[in-house]
Amino acid sequence: MTPLWTAQELAQATGGIASGDFVVTGVAFDSREVGPGDLFIALKGETTDGHRFVDATFAAGGAAAIVSQPVDHPHVLVADTTQALTDIAIASRARMTGKVIGVTGSVGKTGTKEALFHALDRMRPGQAHRSLKSYNNHVGVPLSLARMPRDTLFGVFEMGMNHAGELAALTRIVRPDAAVVTAIAPAHIEFFGTETAIAQAKAEIFEGLEPGGTAIVPFDSPHRPLLIERARMCASAIMTFGMGAGADVRALEAVPARDGGSLVTAQLPEAELCFTVAAPGDHWVSNALAVLATIEAVGGDLAAAGLALAELPQLPGRGERTKFPLADGAVLVIDESYNANPLSMAATLAQLGREHAKRRIAVLGAMKELGVRSAALHAGLAEPLQDAGVDMAVLVGTEMAPLADRLEGRIHFTHVPDALEAAHVIESQMRPGDAILVKGSNSVGLSRVVAALTGGGH
Repeated sequence: MTPLWTAQELAQATGGIASGDFVVTGVAFDSREVGPGDLFIALKGETTDGHRFVDATFAAGGAAAIVSQPVDHPHVLVADTTQALTDIAIASRARMTGKVIGVTGSVGKTGTKEALFHALDRMRPGQAHRSLKSYNNHVGVPLSLARMPRDTLFGVFEMGMNHAGELAALTRIVRPDAAVVTAIAPAHIEFFGTETAIAQAKAEIFEGLEPGGTAIVPFDSPHRPLLIERARMCASAIMTFGMGAGADVRALEAVPARDGGSLVTAQLPEAELCFTVAAPGDHWVSNALAVLATIEAVGGDLAAAGLALAELPQLPGRGERTKFPLADGAVLVIDESYNANPLSMAATLAQLGREHAKRRIAVLGAMKELGVRSAALHAGLAEPLQDAGVDMAVLVGTEMAPLADRLEGRIHFTHVPDALEAAHVIESQMRPGDAILVKGSNSVGLSRVVAALTGGGH
């Protein structure tokens, strides 16, 4: 396997002192993820110190470590391991000669990142790289960069934030050639106060654009003027995507596909493309348009992108669909348990309303970090529930009390304190032919509901 980093390269990047010659083929900061050939970065946190696990990582096959205190293993000694991780990320970006894409947004950023990776990997197999999982914060983004192979032609990096200034720091490390904002919604509004402030923080992604870089902006967003104004300060070009007339990449038509997903005809500046999006829902049509705009911006293959969108793998917690048998039929579980905000809730409930099912059931967990607007935003889910024709709702968490009050006498519902009780309710009441949507903020733990329903025993 081609070395990812040599001891000399790591020492030069971090200003540290290498204990000797070695090479590593991977990077990790979670000791549980270290495998043969990996570099372990011993980060110090508020509650734990990675140095405690150095011996265990070498027992697991690790090749070297980044440490701030000497160890009896191959290592690079640095003053600050967290800063060393950032330094390695900067060095990785500096040696990369291909195109880099940064993706942010209140909703859709992980799905868009994955779709971009599959489109680019289809075009140049084995030469595209992306951040895994949702590694999108001040340590996750540098880790994803540090893991990027030296011969990568396309790198796709998801960037998240919940405070102003965080994206500005991340984007200057990533230095994207194309920077994408998928959508703006009141996620993390507890820390911002207004949606406008969220849009301003998301627009920070444009500040790291490379010379000649392109900003990709959602045309249908009410915050489009703000995003474009901020993009003009940093971008050489701006491309918009959406459904509205005037978007640079526009869906002329989007209709449900026979086997799920959508059939889309998109107009681009110099082409028209007909393709299928495997994942169902209008929000995925929007994600697909963002993908096409970005592929166009980095000089990618639009035809390969269209094929990749038709074959996208499902993402656990982000729309994965599982059918499991019951005695007289089957139940469909739609797993959206990883994240939730008012915009994504409304979009997935609308898609639930399009499902061909005997009953539509929604298991909805609390939406976190909504601040003083929490009660109103939770109560506001009543209309999307009704519009979707939901037959039964299971509401999870104390924050759902305002929605329970709004639903009284309108929809059959049960309000429970936690995911375990929600699983018991669903298991006792589900029937063949049901379509069950499970969606909430990750901290609510609704993945346990999905696991209980799909993990066997039915």
